[in-house]
Amino acid sequence: MDDDRAPRNFDPAWWQRDDLQYRAGRLHFAGRDLRALAARTGTPAFVYSAARVRANLGRLQVALAAEGVPHRVFYAIKANRFRPLLQAMHEWGLCGIDVCSPAELQYAMELGFDAADISFTGHAVSNSDLDTLARHPEVHVNCDALSTIRRLGERCPGRSIGIRVNPRVGAGYNDRLHYAGVRPSKFGIYRDRFDEALELAARFRMKVTQIHFHFGYGYLTRDLPQFEEALANAAWFVDRCPDIDTLDVGGGMGAPITPEHPPLDLGRWAALIARATRSRNLKVHLEPGDYLMKDAGALLCEVNTVENKGGVNFAGVDAGLNLQNLWAYYQTPFIIAPLALRAVGEACETYTVTGNINEAIDVLAEDVLLPQLQEEDFVALLNAGGYGSAAASNHCMRGGFTEHLLD
Repeated sequence: MDDDRAPRNFDPAWWQRDDLQYRAGRLHFAGRDLRALAARTGTPAFVYSAARVRANLGRLQVALAAEGVPHRVFYAIKANRFRPLLQAMHEWGLCGIDVCSPAELQYAMELGFDAADISFTGHAVSNSDLDTLARHPEVHVNCDALSTIRRLGERCPGRSIGIRVNPRVGAGYNDRLHYAGVRPSKFGIYRDRFDEALELAARFRMKVTQIHFHFGYGYLTRDLPQFEEALANAAWFVDRCPDIDTLDVGGGMGAPITPEHPPLDLGRWAALIARATRSRNLKVHLEPGDYLMKDAGALLCEVNTVENKGGVNFAGVDAGLNLQNLWAYYQTPFIIAPLALRAVGEACETYTVTGNINEAIDVLAEDVLLPQLQEEDFVALLNAGGYGSAAASNHCMRGGFTEHLLD
């Protein structure tokens, strides 16, 4: 008979893999002992594996190639812009870059990416943004508003463009992360105004060569029926564009963040894309960001406060929502992993892990089972490779951190 009072063990089996595992009680990532690294470099520290990023990219490309889908990947630079990592990506020559601001565009070009290898997908685009894009005619622009089409057309008549549309269906790790659906979203042009969009493009002799949609953030195998529906809805827009040659399915593919949800079935995902595009003879563009980076990075922290308050075990660490906000903003959990285990089968406790920012929402994980923590222990927030350093702030003047490419 099950007994809720029976001791439970810390079980990392579901997330360990060849390049991320405990060896003799110490957590190793990309061949490095993270406990030794944290002691040497100090914390908080972001660590990344270029090899894992390349493997994630390769899986997407292999899946699409197996279905005969002509495709091109544009990495969404907003997820992580650590220069040594992006320099490695440029050297591989396996993808372009998707940007959403002039500064990101300039940075991508400084890294060596040609303008023709860059796409721009932005919202609430200003006149100065458009002035920058006008100076780079080879950058492919996805317009997500009638206003953007009109103002870009005034500056660049005759330019080919993509139009970002809203497929009215979305999915993600949770409903906060649906980029489309029943509730109106700021992203994309809807069916009821698409004729106006095409008329504006025609007025400025702009060819619409691409339809773009973004489905959500963190969709997994369970969400593929909704993804299929989004592809079908996107086809409505495609069929109204005589010059179309490309469907951009955006990014948002998820990585496992709990043991209950397995990895995205890329074979099924690619087969759905193939069925939606093959008969229309379309190329496919995609813009993965967090999918490439999420499980390729971790945030190393030191535990500085362990205390029971109101019956809850709190473990405070030297990083907060200003360095990784995904739980505070979106309730997408991190995997919390001690960098060193004291003994096999040691006693465990349930903890809420909190940061050092003086805000009530500064929580990094709730109700996680961990070996008993002590002050001056080190822990890692796994699945922290995306939207961490790139979204960091100096709130409470606690913005200091280091970054390290492990391989």
